[in-house]
Amino acid sequence: MGSAVVLAAYIFSLLVSLIFLYMLLRPIVGGAIYFPTSQRNVGVIVSLARVKSGERAADLGSGDGRVVIALAQAGAQEVHGFEINPLLVLRSRAAVKHAGLSGNVFIHWKSFWRADLSSFQVVAVYGIPHIMKSLEKKLARELKPGARVASNVFRFPRWAPAASRDTVYLYVRQ
Repeated sequence: MGSAVVLAAYIFSLLVSLIFLYMLLRPIVGGAIYFPTSQRNVGVIVSLARVKSGERAADLGSGDGRVVIALAQAGAQEVHGFEINPLLVLRSRAAVKHAGLSGNVFIHWKSFWRADLSSFQVVAVYGIPHIMKSLEKKLARELKPGARVASNVFRFPRWAPAASRDTVYLYVRQ
């Protein structure tokens, strides 16, 4: 009986270690490391994107949920966050619930690379330089003309911003 308990504890600690490593390395290999958008820039994103009542919005790499919550509070009918870090998914879902927005804000544990973005009028992203060229191509393929993309800090290589404030750049799909 004693050795079974020791073995179970060993297996449990091994599983916890593997889960921790997965959560630590997955965002590094599959996307950006979590770095939250400042509250100031959240406001700038919402302001530049000019979210209209009834629109659908997405946050690519939604982190702790602050941008999806702000987009919903600004009037978006439906907001989807795409996040690959499972701890941040849980954290942002709790924040959405706490904000009373569970009916129109949805956090997906999914890579935005695998998401169909064609139904969104507003997209927010806080990418990293090495993904911006590929993301620009994905958005050009999927977004309809007139869709607005707010990028925090990093610019798209070929698109010219329609507007910018501080370190947020707004692009309008042509």
